Amino acid sequence: MDNYAIADNFSLLSKLMEIHGENSFKAKSYSVAAYTIEKLPVQLSELPEEKIFAIKGVGEAIGKKIIDQLQSGKLKLLDEYIAKTPAGIAEMLNIKGIGPKKISIIWKELEIENPGELLYACNENRLLLYKGFGEKTQQNIKEAIEFYLGNQGSYLFAQIEKYTLNIDSALKDVFQGKNFFLSGDFRRHLEVIDKLEWVTTASGNELKDYSEKNNFEIVYTSESETHFKGKEKVLLIFYHTATEKIYQTYFAKSCSGEFLSEWLSKFPFDDNYESEEEIFLKKNVKFIAPYLREKKEIIYKAQQDSLPSVIQPGDVTAIIHSHSKWSDGVNAIEEMARAAIQNNLQFLVISDHSKSAFYANGLTEERISAQHNEIDELNKKLYPFKVFKSIESDILNDGNLDYSDEVLKSFDIVIASVHSNLKMKEDKAMMRLMKAVENPYTNILGHMTGRLLLSRNGYPVDHKTIIDACAENNVVIELNAHPKRLDIDWRWIDYCLEKNVLISIDPDAHSIEGFRDTRYGVLAAQKAGLTKERNLSSFSLQQFEKFVSQQHLKRP
Repeated sequence: MDNYAIADNFSLLSKLMEIHGENSFKAKSYSVAAYTIEKLPVQLSELPEEKIFAIKGVGEAIGKKIIDQLQSGKLKLLDEYIAKTPAGIAEMLNIKGIGPKKISIIWKELEIENPGELLYACNENRLLLYKGFGEKTQQNIKEAIEFYLGNQGSYLFAQIEKYTLNIDSALKDVFQGKNFFLSGDFRRHLEVIDKLEWVTTASGNELKDYSEKNNFEIVYTSESETHFKGKEKVLLIFYHTATEKIYQTYFAKSCSGEFLSEWLSKFPFDDNYESEEEIFLKKNVKFIAPYLREKKEIIYKAQQDSLPSVIQPGDVTAIIHSHSKWSDGVNAIEEMARAAIQNNLQFLVISDHSKSAFYANGLTEERISAQHNEIDELNKKLYPFKVFKSIESDILNDGNLDYSDEVLKSFDIVIASVHSNLKMKEDKAMMRLMKAVENPYTNILGHMTGRLLLSRNGYPVDHKTIIDACAENNVVIELNAHPKRLDIDWRWIDYCLEKNVLISIDPDAHSIEGFRDTRYGVLAAQKAGLTKERNLSSFSLQQFEKFVSQQHLKRP
């Protein structure tokens, strides 16, 4: 081992000890040793043992650990700390501006264990409730995490969208007279993107020249494909094709493997086509949008002209599930209501956090009453627009909601969500969720699995059992539209529709800007063939008022 590797080990050990709250003197001694070793003019491996012990700032205990590393290549104490530290906690040390002390608070007090969860907490202003985390610090951490995650090569659809469209526009400007059709996962609206794909009539040599001029790294070239990467680390793939074959290739690169295999077994390409639509037209099949080209069953629906009239962003009429300044939101309720009116929405459902969410300034019973008085006054002031009284009530460890029935009765709508103790096995998660769904005050089940895309898988659940329970108890299932959640997963929405369970596309907005996230929920819902009629946030005000009245009939 060279000096740099040994110094890195001691430096990491010092930081992990500090995160774990160990003796600060010991932690600092390893930090000092790391600094000293890094600056040595000679390699430790070339020194006799007695000279290692004599180095200022080393001493006997650290000297022995240096010798162990030289002999075994390992620092045993460091391995012990790594073993008891979640990988995401150690990963946070790579993020500029977050030192061990702050990471310790983030882990032990906020119960956050990786950069993705921390980014989500920043977006919800949760750091502001803890000493040492002001607004500027939170913003700096947020930007540092975004930069760090952005260098990993996988992106949320929302993160990569602008970059993708800019690249697409630039290619078309530079290669005028050549075709560039954006295809692949992006065109299919997949929630996580790790590659961007184009079908093109440009040659590999032309793209190679373009990449060199624009500082892209060439990753792979062949007669049929060219791959390169920019500083964003996402893979850019170009499929080369002749002009007469471009629509066949465009079609093939804009659907899942399952869909393509089934299509070609029934309708092999037997002609050249002037458009993608013509491929369907010549087979007497209704055009299937790329975002629906996932399961093979959709082909039979198209043959029978029974494709759904899929929801569009403009079909959303309301914001359901939003947080105001009363808990961890940025804006006052009136500001949110007026923004909704400006966006031609018909109503707003304010669902601040409940009292168990102390980290999010959750509402006590006394504050609920005050908030409801404010909403009553606003509804008089803003008529005919309406603000509904809601709460995002925490599902506790035993599956109960965290208010008495009397308090829950004061809300128009109750959204039940899990926010704590997320490291559950399936039996525990199912017990909590099933009990919450069976609660007569639960109207909407929020972000069913608690997942954060690219950050946290979420707790394991039996989707079918929960969906069946929601059908039986007349509970709506949320499609949380925040780009990091998109939970319920769109792959289960068709089963919801089969069981006649309503979906509610909700932005979980913590600011007025968060309203825009609704669109990402719509893009995900489109993949499942959701129609506006089956989406609660597409109801008119009158329909929603009727829905609320019907829900209240469940109450004792």
